[in-house]
Amino acid sequence: MITTTRLLVMLATSSLATAMAADWPTYRNDYARTGVSPDPLPRNLTEAWTWRSAQPPQPAWQGEAKWDGWNKVYDLKARQTFDRVFHAVIASGRVYFGSSADDQVYCLDAKSGRELWTFFTEGPVRFAPTIVNGRAYFGSDDGRVYCLEASSGKVVWQQRAVETDRRIPGNGRVISNWPIRTSVVVQNGLVYTTAGMFPSEGVHLVALDAATGAVRWRQVQNDLPAQGYLLASATRLYVPSGRNNPIVCDIADGKRLHVVEGAGGTYALLNEGMLVFGPGKTGQLGAVEEGRKDQLATFQGNHMIVVAGRSYLHSDTEISVLDRTRYLELAREQKALSARQGQLAKELRELGKKTGTAAEQQKIKDQLADLGRKIDATTEGMNNCVLWRNESRWPLSLALAGDTLVLGGDGEIAGFHTERGTLRWQHKVSGGAYGLAAADGLLLVSTDEGVIHCLRAPEAHAALAPARSGKEVRR
Repeated sequence: MITTTRLLVMLATSSLATAMAADWPTYRNDYARTGVSPDPLPRNLTEAWTWRSAQPPQPAWQGEAKWDGWNKVYDLKARQTFDRVFHAVIASGRVYFGSSADDQVYCLDAKSGRELWTFFTEGPVRFAPTIVNGRAYFGSDDGRVYCLEASSGKVVWQQRAVETDRRIPGNGRVISNWPIRTSVVVQNGLVYTTAGMFPSEGVHLVALDAATGAVRWRQVQNDLPAQGYLLASATRLYVPSGRNNPIVCDIADGKRLHVVEGAGGTYALLNEGMLVFGPGKTGQLGAVEEGRKDQLATFQGNHMIVVAGRSYLHSDTEISVLDRTRYLELAREQKALSARQGQLAKELRELGKKTGTAAEQQKIKDQLADLGRKIDATTEGMNNCVLWRNESRWPLSLALAGDTLVLGGDGEIAGFHTERGTLRWQHKVSGGAYGLAAADGLLLVSTDEGVIHCLRAPEAHAALAPARSGKEVRR
């Protein structure tokens, strides 16, 4: 028999997506990591408050290698950027985030920035908490998964993801041999996460009971790490593996289905069963359809927003929008044509080894020429799917709130109109704006200096009293 408490947790966690309209309760708002909020932002944004850490974030990995000598690839992209800032979430008028600098989880009042509570763990907290049914779920480098009351920070339960408590030096700290190096996903009464980053020691994918923390199932892999924000659909878990490609698992038992093909990275999103991830070594996003390992299409860029049949593509130098539906139709057509082209080329090579096949060879050559023209036509059609493009000097992050695309850059953020692609506003921030969250007319910007800026309409905070939490909140 299911207890009343467990039933409430199951109902709440299974309907997380529908509860997200007014909040931003997990990293990039949902488990597809879409980065989309339906709540519009005001046309004029001003600083409501600023929170500043005494120490900046301490990322697990400081940056990418300078070059790939084997493949002669230079100016490599950083592919493990999941903890460059204190990513924030918003729920029920409160802001929550974890700190890799002082091992705490913080809860602030969203209106004033006043500190409401903090909670210490025994290691860096590298991922944003997830707020579900009045509870905050997160993991720490100390190897534990935590469930707190979101209102007070009181512990509901804590569970070591791997029973053995072995500590090692790691990233300049003393951490668990099996740190929690992915986010949590809370869905259908279970908490999913991973523990461990050394394949030789075992990387554990575990499901815990959301109400009690009890382990429900466990899968161990010994060939790939697990690092980054988990993604989830109704039937699949997607596990980023640092510089490697994401792993697709069955959400029912955690068994691996396959590893997708691509160039690696911890940035990823889901849309209608399609996984988009990157940025690879050079700033390229790959799109893989559900049930497949090979890529359907690739896009030059670092981030993407997908909504209403459109893909907003964000690169180092520009922001653009594609007619996504038409583009994918053409991509599927081009893939089929290329496969047929490869097959005919193979047949032509075999015929070339035989005598008396000139007529057959010419027939295949004619077919290859026709296929080449069709492939060129699809390529032109894909290029024509760009609805608008604009220059951008804000390459670090991307989110969508209402009809405003928010771009994060170094020392500044900017807002673009989704329909026209025109620049609406710019706002100075302290540091590189790698983290964005938006809800209820409020925009949070997290930077690599350990600063969280809260922006909203001027009238929304003009009458607020000064923040009472002393040293770290400024208005």
